[in-house]
Amino acid sequence: MDGPEILIASLQRAAITDRYGNAWQYHSRSDRHSKVACWGVAFDLLQTSALLRRHVADGQVVLGINHTMRDFATGRQKDLDLVLARPTGDVDPHRTFARLVEQHNIELSSEQRSRLAGLPDCPIGPVGAVLVALEAKATMTAHIRALPRLYDELNSSHLCVHGASRQALAVGFVMINAAARFASSDMNKGDLSGGLVYSEEPQPRSVERTIAKVAEMPRRSNVRENGFDGIGVVVINGKNDGTPFTLVTDAPAPQPGDSFHYDEMISRMANEYDTTFTEI
Repeated sequence: MDGPEILIASLQRAAITDRYGNAWQYHSRSDRHSKVACWGVAFDLLQTSALLRRHVADGQVVLGINHTMRDFATGRQKDLDLVLARPTGDVDPHRTFARLVEQHNIELSSEQRSRLAGLPDCPIGPVGAVLVALEAKATMTAHIRALPRLYDELNSSHLCVHGASRQALAVGFVMINAAARFASSDMNKGDLSGGLVYSEEPQPRSVERTIAKVAEMPRRSNVRENGFDGIGVVVINGKNDGTPFTLVTDAPAPQPGDSFHYDEMISRMANEYDTTFTEI
């Protein structure tokens, strides 16, 4: 799977400039990391599901960015980072999945670019019935304090998705930072010539607690249940000070075969797509 590698490669470059002129690899007020993470998930789903590729090639599926879903029963609204859906109107041929690479400064290897070129290019267009809804969240520092909000935001996502459509597949992606020191953009404003201010994080306890909180998230195995259809957790190590971000594969990061391992999530979602949407 390519998603985690693409995310790490894209976080190497300080591509986000704040109002003081400081450039950041990660900024808490930017959604670039979420966009890159969701793009990588969609890229892996396209490569894994032959049925999804066929639906895209046949014009039966479009991409929606920051799509607002409404819970039919409660009226609750939620903006989803990325959705795959049935089209409901004309599409702009100049707005496509592949063109998001340049728009969001997504870093791809030459091999990944070659594989992308071999896939049918999914247009971005008006969204009809949602088939797959992706929500990406990150916890980079102050993990323990952020746990209630992380849980609430993820939980409201699958509730809204399935409140709008029981058939839709709700996918959650969580990026957790394992670095013991982190330079937050909120703590480093103005002239930084005197050096960065770092926050300290108790590791690996913070990562372990965060994964344990994600594990409390409801998951479903059929449309009569409530919860996410798939959740993937990726653990990274990044100080946000210009030094390289790296992917953490050792424990406490999810291991191959674990429910939250990224590859397991992609395989499960591709299988669920293939069995749920054979007749669209």
